[in-house]
Amino acid sequence: MASWVLAAMDLACQKAQRTLFEGVSFKVPAGSWLHIEGANGCGKTSLLRILCGLSPAARGQVVWSASPFEFPRSRAASPDRSVLHYIGHALGLKPDLNACENLCLDAQVSGLPLSREQALQVLAAQGLQSRAHLPVRVLSQGQRQGVALARLRTSPARLWVLDEPLVGLDAQATATARALLQSHVDAGGALVMTSHHDVRLQGPGARFDLGNRALAT
Repeated sequence: MASWVLAAMDLACQKAQRTLFEGVSFKVPAGSWLHIEGANGCGKTSLLRILCGLSPAARGQVVWSASPFEFPRSRAASPDRSVLHYIGHALGLKPDLNACENLCLDAQVSGLPLSREQALQVLAAQGLQSRAHLPVRVLSQGQRQGVALARLRTSPARLWVLDEPLVGLDAQATATARALLQSHVDAGGALVMTSHHDVRLQGPGARFDLGNRALAT
């Protein structure tokens, strides 16, 4: 079995006949993190969606846990939540449901067991116990981000792919989120993320400058 959880090989992305990036290759071992950096518009979100199988690449290959797929391909695949958990900008929350209901519904759709009591516990761990029964539409951006991150606490996936996971969070919520990400890596999981914040994770990891296609540990 490979010692890495995710591998990208010679990925290229084109949008509206413009090449955003090409020749992107890296591996993310178990128990490590990869912070993808670069200027706005260089394709960071597009790269994450390609890694998850949600968007097509112009060419290249992605491997999750030794299961490869190559580009170009006719359609994107949905991520298997038992292998990979993705949180993008849209967060995927139902605005008229409360935070607790959102977690339970998300678990049900993903085929994961989650009781109402467990949902309340993970929301409390995110510091959102007082917001658990409010409709998501009345929550602040940071609180909605916290609800989305709470899903990770019950996720069985070894690979987390997160697009700007700290956006909108206050100082306390940021510290809570960093501790959550660190615990995942410390437990042998793998993390790929974009962030304009200095996430300051410890242990094995690297930064990948998408604009320059440079990998730095």
